[in-house]
Amino acid sequence: MTMDTLVRGDDDKTQRLVALAATLGAQNFAPRAARYDREASFPTENYRDLRDAGFLGLCVPERHGGLGADYRTYCLVAAELGRHCGATALTFNMHVCTALWTGALADDLKMTAAQRASHETRRAAHFRRMVEDGAIFSQPFSEGGAAAAGKAPFGTIATKVDGGYRINGKKIFASLAGSADYYGVLCTEDKPTLRQTDTLYLAVPATAAGVAVVGDWDPLGMRGTVSRNLVFTDVFVPDDAELMPRGVYFQAAMRWPHMFLTLAPTYMGLAQAAYDFTVRYLRGEQPGTPPVKRRMYPTKQIAVAEMHVKLEQTRALFERVIGEARVDPDKAARLRAYAAQYTIMENANEIARLALRTCGGQAMLKSLALERIYRDSRCGSLMLPWTAELCLDRLGREALYEAGETDDS
Repeated sequence: MTMDTLVRGDDDKTQRLVALAATLGAQNFAPRAARYDREASFPTENYRDLRDAGFLGLCVPERHGGLGADYRTYCLVAAELGRHCGATALTFNMHVCTALWTGALADDLKMTAAQRASHETRRAAHFRRMVEDGAIFSQPFSEGGAAAAGKAPFGTIATKVDGGYRINGKKIFASLAGSADYYGVLCTEDKPTLRQTDTLYLAVPATAAGVAVVGDWDPLGMRGTVSRNLVFTDVFVPDDAELMPRGVYFQAAMRWPHMFLTLAPTYMGLAQAAYDFTVRYLRGEQPGTPPVKRRMYPTKQIAVAEMHVKLEQTRALFERVIGEARVDPDKAARLRAYAAQYTIMENANEIARLALRTCGGQAMLKSLALERIYRDSRCGSLMLPWTAELCLDRLGREALYEAGETDDS
């Protein structure tokens, strides 16, 4: 069973976009994935293909020249890309979310008439860069502290100056570092008291004076994301660099929680890829291996059955939550989103682990994709803002406490 079963019965646009992602992935991305992983190099050729296919404007509204994909369609496309190259799908998420957050998600949020008008003008300029110029956006988020987990203000500071802001700070694990054209930087406006409500979301040109990419990149998995550190030293950006009006990002984080679930589709795709590899291998159809069938052994059949059950359980939760994404979801939908994130991230690696055990020693070879899938899939549970630990923490707390409730009350 392939990921395109997810879109049966959907509208023609969704089917067409997922089918295009499948073609790009199978024909172009999968053959290059081993090299990007080996070299820890950015998938530049893949982004050229994404641009040529119009995918850099995937979630840009049609009135701005984009493809107008909604949240659910994006998740299905990303899952399909993740089957073929995890690093490409994961970095593509950073780019697409810039359009998704600035576009359809922002439309659901409260703004004054003046904010709405200003936002419409500014996002139109950002969308033109994506659609007409082929510009790539990233979203450096982590700083090594509690901010990326939503527990504290961001330590990267934006000071209001005449005509714009001056930014100082550092982002770690900044995917697309050195390859993006714009960094969508989350930072805190410089005030006497730093507050999460004063979070700013600013598009910083990669060529701006004071932007530096530093550090090495040699991780366990997702090596092609090239997530080096970004340092901002007195970087000036004009007012029209705002991707959201002042303070609106914090509202989004509170009211649109599924915005943080968009890493999960990549790992749904990796789970499918591990299962696909195992079936091909046991049938003697996996390229790069002898055409020897191993499917007749009961132990192999039971293992594949276990993988299939886990995959279907994971997929069912994935499908449900991406269909529930909206502003102000009820408590049950929010808790289900945490559960889905945890399940997808953990089960992707568990399915890959079962695949390695079932296929045997040859599957450990770096000449085959499964070893890379296993390493890439292990990274999902660690990714902020919804790590596996944070999902469990929020699930337990929010299941037992209503908003504002304490044991003292």
